Amino acid sequence: MTTAAVPDLAVLQRQAIARAAARAGGTDRLSGHIVCDGLVRIFKTEGIEVVALQGLELVVDRGDLLAVVGASGSGKSTLLNILSGLDVPTAGTARVAGYDLLNMSARRRLAYRRRVVGFVWQQTGRNLLPYLTAQENVALPMSLARGRTGRAGRRRAAELLDLVGVGYCADRRPAEMSGGEQQRCAVAVAVANDPEVLFADEPTGELDEATAVEVFGALQTINAELGVTIVVVTHDANVASEVRRTVAIRDGRTASEVRRTARVSADGGTEVVTEEYAVLDRAGRMQLPAPFVEALELRDRVRLNLEPDHVRVHPGHGEDR
Repeated sequence: MTTAAVPDLAVLQRQAIARAAARAGGTDRLSGHIVCDGLVRIFKTEGIEVVALQGLELVVDRGDLLAVVGASGSGKSTLLNILSGLDVPTAGTARVAGYDLLNMSARRRLAYRRRVVGFVWQQTGRNLLPYLTAQENVALPMSLARGRTGRAGRRRAAELLDLVGVGYCADRRPAEMSGGEQQRCAVAVAVANDPEVLFADEPTGELDEATAVEVFGALQTINAELGVTIVVVTHDANVASEVRRTVAIRDGRTASEVRRTARVSADGGTEVVTEEYAVLDRAGRMQLPAPFVEALELRDRVRLNLEPDHVRVHPGHGEDR
């Protein structure tokens, strides 16, 4: 069996934008598919309040493929649980595809999870029912969300398995598949209800590097071919470097983001340009990237100078002496 060449980032980006525009009904409806503004989530554990999200702000355009990174406890999994309808925010704004996740009835929340979003867990065993074949696992959410059963459901399930590269596993149960095959099957299950948004929580966390590339390739294919907006929480640096936008969360807030855009180089080829930004909240606060802080040994305070078109930041420690 031959392996098809993987399209580069620029090609995937153009395909995803085109598919997303088709789903939205025009390019004028592409922005603001996911909107978080001042998002707060507070947990109470044994009488102690834990603030997982502290006024997080985030906007994701329709058809985007976004990676969310951050240290353990930074709030990234809490964000994913809120956006997927598994958790409820304490305050702020969280909207996905026009759904207000802060003010939603139990019935509407169930309909939201069935029809609007798909989810892939890190643990392969949570994504698939062990007593069903791959094709039956994919067909099940179709019957629950869209009422598509029988021959039509089986045909669509086979198409989705082919799309993520595991069509040959259609008649296998999870125990008869490798971890990578299970996760690619899980991606097919997650989009079986034809969702607008797909969330994936560390989908490559239990896989080796080569298998992780295959699973992420399946997510790229779904994004490009179906126009589904995808948000991936990951620690995998290889995954984070292959998406158009990476957002870093620190202490419950969006701290920085990296954007990658394709442009035509001087020799007529295509090159990917990477730029890093600090996120400025409504109060004018921003977090400098940790490597910058470490490189200049910034601490306690910094000195600022306003220039005509930029702000200059200098180490401020030791100046009193």
